Amino acid sequence: MASIELINELLESGVHYGHQTKRWNPKMREFILEEKNDIYIIDISRTVEQLERATKFLSGIVSGGGRVLFVGCKKQAQEAVKEGAESCGQFYVHNRWLGGTLTNLATIRKSVARLAEVEKKLNSPGVVKIGKKEQASLRREQSRLSKNLEGLREMDKLPAAVVVIDTTREDIAVREANRLGIPVVAIVDTNSDPELVDYPIAGNDDAIRSIRIVLQKLVDAIKGASSVRQKKVEPELAGVAE
Repeated sequence: MASIELINELLESGVHYGHQTKRWNPKMREFILEEKNDIYIIDISRTVEQLERATKFLSGIVSGGGRVLFVGCKKQAQEAVKEGAESCGQFYVHNRWLGGTLTNLATIRKSVARLAEVEKKLNSPGVVKIGKKEQASLRREQSRLSKNLEGLREMDKLPAAVVVIDTTREDIAVREANRLGIPVVAIVDTNSDPELVDYPIAGNDDAIRSIRIVLQKLVDAIKGASSVRQKKVEPELAGVAE
């Protein structure tokens, strides 16, 4: 898509609307075009540059066999993050970031194993022999674990990159990624610190339409890279089979 078309698409989705001028991070100054009615207007041309850089980076990660973790737990982002990550076969956290998800992955894997164990019990013929009270307890545990871990079931090793919606809200996730040297791609609004992110994308991180349009561009890039990788890997697998 030509830059002018992408610019129009982003403008129509309100990506350029930042926070009120009283709520801002001076480090975002270079990405702000102007102030209008006490609202900062983001320079959408910079957003396009950053988006293109981020999509190129994620394409490279996925084409090389790496996996991506999407993180967005605010109400406006939850469904978009879940849908986007599932559509391109990547990991996600859309309800609550559990401290240590990256820095203590072994514990997260134990919780995932527990979820599988509970589900196995509930789905087995022997469940009828379990008392109603215990069944209810197991179902509550399943619901709680599933809500927090559903998007992490297959993440048995650290992701190659993390995509974050709202770095201010998801500051623990960003810090964990930074600590482990995992590159972070993120939508950064005018109240964010872009220096905490390897691939910042200046834009509105509150509006559902804005979040969805930026996420879709990232997801499309990942899908394209996955397709290219699949075509590359299939002949190799066929050769091994022979």
